[in-house]
Amino acid sequence: MSKTKNITFKAIILSFCAFWAASCARLTVKPDLAIGPSETRWVDKMMKQMSLEEKVGQMIACRYTGGFFNDDSDYMAGLKDLIVNHKIGGLIIFLGEAYETAHLNNALQGLAKIPLLIASDLERGAGNQITGATLFPTLMALGAANSEELAYKMGKVTAEEGRALGIHMTYAPVVDVNINPDNPIINTRAIGEDPEQVSRLATAFIKGCQEGGMIATAKHFPGHGDTDQDSHSLLPTIRADRERLENVELYPYKKAFEAGVQAVMVAHLNVPALDSTPNLPSSLSPAIMTELLRKKMGFKGLVVTDAMEMGGVTNSYASTEAALQSILAGVDMVLLPPEPGKVADFLIAAVKSGKLPEARIAESVRRILEVKARLGLHFNKIVDVEALPKKIGTKENLRQAFLTFESAATLVKNERGVLPLSAPGKKFAVLSLSSDQGDYFAGRTFANAVKKRAPGTQVFYADATTGKEALDDAFFKAAESDLVVCAVFSSLRAGKGSVGLDPNHVDLIKTLAATGKPVVVLNFGSPYLLKNFPEVDACLCLYRNTAQAQDIAARAIFGEMDVKGKLPVSLPGLYLLGQGVELKKIK
Repeated sequence: MSKTKNITFKAIILSFCAFWAASCARLTVKPDLAIGPSETRWVDKMMKQMSLEEKVGQMIACRYTGGFFNDDSDYMAGLKDLIVNHKIGGLIIFLGEAYETAHLNNALQGLAKIPLLIASDLERGAGNQITGATLFPTLMALGAANSEELAYKMGKVTAEEGRALGIHMTYAPVVDVNINPDNPIINTRAIGEDPEQVSRLATAFIKGCQEGGMIATAKHFPGHGDTDQDSHSLLPTIRADRERLENVELYPYKKAFEAGVQAVMVAHLNVPALDSTPNLPSSLSPAIMTELLRKKMGFKGLVVTDAMEMGGVTNSYASTEAALQSILAGVDMVLLPPEPGKVADFLIAAVKSGKLPEARIAESVRRILEVKARLGLHFNKIVDVEALPKKIGTKENLRQAFLTFESAATLVKNERGVLPLSAPGKKFAVLSLSSDQGDYFAGRTFANAVKKRAPGTQVFYADATTGKEALDDAFFKAAESDLVVCAVFSSLRAGKGSVGLDPNHVDLIKTLAATGKPVVVLNFGSPYLLKNFPEVDACLCLYRNTAQAQDIAARAIFGEMDVKGKLPVSLPGLYLLGQGVELKKIK
């Protein structure tokens, strides 16, 4: 090789390395909102080139699923129509498989003239939506573990796996302060009831997430923690005064802003202390979004709505009018509006008629484009599908998630020293009681883990449809054992309206406790459920029903691990915030 060719080859290699280094550097989303000169030039260029239709489209985000779809399927035709004809700027993925999601994201990006901003609810890691990715416990489990390091690493792993799949933004963390035990929709999705702890752990998650290259979103502004109603179904009202709101609900947002969170999601809540307009959702309120969020609190990042298909909005507003009012109020992106094509057309007409100032559109579009530039999408919007096996669900990521689950296990009480269990010569009974219809075998993983340690264990399963005769049979069989372990399950999901337990299951546990036989309750959901069982001997909280949690529960009750979690919420009259009995591993 000649000297000239050698120099040229080296120059190419050095140039490639410089490009690769720059690409990697851009994967860290810095806490300030500044962008570099090249990003600024791209944003300016796009703003000059974009049509009104393209600008309006940037402000709308639509749902999709990360599965396999043939190119000529009706599903793909619908997505293509939204991207190519209605120029939408964002997509939100709900469920998918790792390979299919990455392939589909690349294909959809190929249809878009302007890079798509792809987001998802990754409250429990990328595995919360994408099969094959790492699944973490709920944020309330982080509160129980009370570890900033765990929170940071959860955010970092979420970001790195999400970006590998082509997801750029997570609608997490939830920074609501859950002070209402009857909250049917936030509950274990929140870190806890202490504003200081919520702020501390949420900001650690935000830092990890954004240093991992993903936009974090603090939600649900101005605070959804003191509701006993679900905004998916109707419009809840927050009745706190301004002072309480400042000290509780708004406090974690102030801290999140200081930590550099780059997005906020506004909830569909009626908050009279912030806007006295009757029955007006906060997502449509100029007083809340512009006067409070933008001007008083000084937030300069991206503001998105909660899903505009939720009953908190649709019960009183047409989808088109709701979208218009939210943008006039100060929102940047309208998420999941019903009939998004119709909404886009309506907004374009509103600009042309003068109802919606074009300057209001331009302000938000510039902010959206700056986010995309900050993410590096202006120079590379495609992900490497072949790299997924090295980046998704790695042993280290799974170990980190398991450590978080393990650190959260909270032994709330342990009277008579019933835990840890000693299997030799003892007869155990396990009752798996799910308050959800169709979830009959909810505790199978746990039951199998117990039977592995104590082969003679009697197991009984029930769900919300199990009749009294079967429950009575379970009582008589359990009464013959030396100790009864009751695993209770009640899922937290949109539209359900409650996370309470089946009254028949509660009665069964109380009746068993009344016999004087040792009874242990394992709670794989909201810790507030423990208010039903003040008379049992031991209570262990796991905060979520997953295979990991059930495996950890078995290890905990048999003394195979240290148990050191603390309650991140209080149960008035029973247990205090921070209560937890430490249980040492049997050597």
